[in-house]
Amino acid sequence: MQYKHQYVDGTAVDLPVGKVICVGRNYAEHAAELDNPVPSQPMLFMKPSTAVADMAEPLEIPLDYGEVHYETEIAILIGEPLKNANKFVVEGAIAGIGLGLDLTLRDLQSKLKERGYPWEKAKAFDASCPLSAFVEPAAIADIDDVSLSLTVNGELRQAGNSRLMVHKIYALIAYMSHHFTLLPGDVVMTGTPAGVGAINPGDRLLVELADLLRVETHIL
Repeated sequence: MQYKHQYVDGTAVDLPVGKVICVGRNYAEHAAELDNPVPSQPMLFMKPSTAVADMAEPLEIPLDYGEVHYETEIAILIGEPLKNANKFVVEGAIAGIGLGLDLTLRDLQSKLKERGYPWEKAKAFDASCPLSAFVEPAAIADIDDVSLSLTVNGELRQAGNSRLMVHKIYALIAYMSHHFTLLPGDVVMTGTPAGVGAINPGDRLLVELADLLRVETHIL
């Protein structure tokens, strides 16, 4: 099924599916578990629109490149163009808040990093960014205090909160907009907490955003 942005009540969001802008190492504990330093400025990378998939549908992962890791993240749907914005403008340009999985070919990424090569082959492959439906921004009282979690096969693997982010959400999006224009329908992935690991065919996943959003899916 072709992915389309929608709200949790099933209402379609009249926005195109755009690019996905991601930030690496935005939780200090996650950076530490991969033995990576925390950068002083946001470390950005992108996934194309072809990376977006519906998280609620069964997920198919590549099997020929080593381990595939999950990274659960708060996903922000952009509703207005943003260029050289400040965080106050950003707040009014958000159309929805949801969850995403930054699926990563970890073995391939490690090999690319060793050679100083870009990560796209490990991060931007087709369906590497499953997204949930979105909740309306008004449903969240404080965007800097939102919990997220991932359970795999009944075991809690990731549990985080946006207050633990190195770069807070509004400031992060403003920073991104100073480097490239964000368009309606683009999605910002805000980084993953500690606890990343491999997923395999047959695994069952449950992702939750506070008490607002709950998605169950499985790996084909």
